[in-house]
Amino acid sequence: MTELPETMHGMVLTGHGGPERLEWREDLPVPKPAKGEVLIRVGGASVNNTDINTRIGWYSKSVRGDTGSGAGTGFDDKASEDGSWSGEPLQFPRIQGADCAGEIVAVGKDVSEGRIGERVMVRTMQPRETKDGAFYTVTLGSERDGAFAQYMATNASDAITVNSPLSDVELASFPCAFSTAEGMIQRVSLMAERVLITGASGGVGSAAIQLAKRRGAHITAVTSPEKSAEVKALGADETLGRNDDIPAQSFDVIIDLVGGPRWPGLIEGLRVGGRYVTAGAIAGPIVELDLRTLYLRDLSFYGCCYQPANVFTDLVGYIEKGEIKPVIAETYALRDLHAAQESFLAKSFIGKIGIQVS
Repeated sequence: MTELPETMHGMVLTGHGGPERLEWREDLPVPKPAKGEVLIRVGGASVNNTDINTRIGWYSKSVRGDTGSGAGTGFDDKASEDGSWSGEPLQFPRIQGADCAGEIVAVGKDVSEGRIGERVMVRTMQPRETKDGAFYTVTLGSERDGAFAQYMATNASDAITVNSPLSDVELASFPCAFSTAEGMIQRVSLMAERVLITGASGGVGSAAIQLAKRRGAHITAVTSPEKSAEVKALGADETLGRNDDIPAQSFDVIIDLVGGPRWPGLIEGLRVGGRYVTAGAIAGPIVELDLRTLYLRDLSFYGCCYQPANVFTDLVGYIEKGEIKPVIAETYALRDLHAAQESFLAKSFIGKIGIQVS
């Protein structure tokens, strides 16, 4: 077995706030895999909305604005009290990075040494169960250190072997965005139906297009006009501009990643008995709902965070069969993460921004 170094380089989040809170370090200790864990040499990662949201404390109930309103400076001190996925104070320093692809280089107790050398992708939303049977989620880069460093430890059960000719950066474009989209699609049992997808040019939105298309859905994607052709190339049948009216009672399912002030009009687009599912609110988390619309039209609403273990293994199967493809607009070195996040926030691209780690 190759001898491992004692230290590594990586990008460390030192507290909630602006990009200056992300500090480059070259003296980070290499993690030691605990019982039931593996150590991964990280090859690729990517940038996600959750990286920004976690950094600025957007998950706090005290925050009412959109992601962009706090991207440069973060929110006030109240956000530190519950500014994580779990609603608990985030522990600093924290290595972020919700996407990881790499190679297992060491194992902890009770993990077969035969796993050393496996190429793996890591679950972003890691399912857990309490002793009394309640389910919850541990999120990579939030409740535990993630992939913005040379090495990362994780539960062996969350490191899923993948056999693919794709590069580590290409594989790392899948875990967070595609598992989020697949989790939403499985939750609403999407079939060959009419579906509306908001935020369609982003990581989760573009993933949802590919994943809905493989189920035979007719897809209307909400995006900017200049991105329409590329979004259609991914599988959308039609597009709407972000300020266009949503056709009333036209969709069986709405996959929403945006929220914000236009949300009431979005809900009017659902047919009687329609299903709405969300896993994001980049335009703002506070919306107005007329409860009469909900109950008189027999609508069903779903919020998606927790993912059963099969969501990620199903996703890996789609990758290995070549049924879905990576969509990477740009790739940055990990050391240039500040520039990568700046480009990400400009939202001038389709898909994901990759991070080359090693």
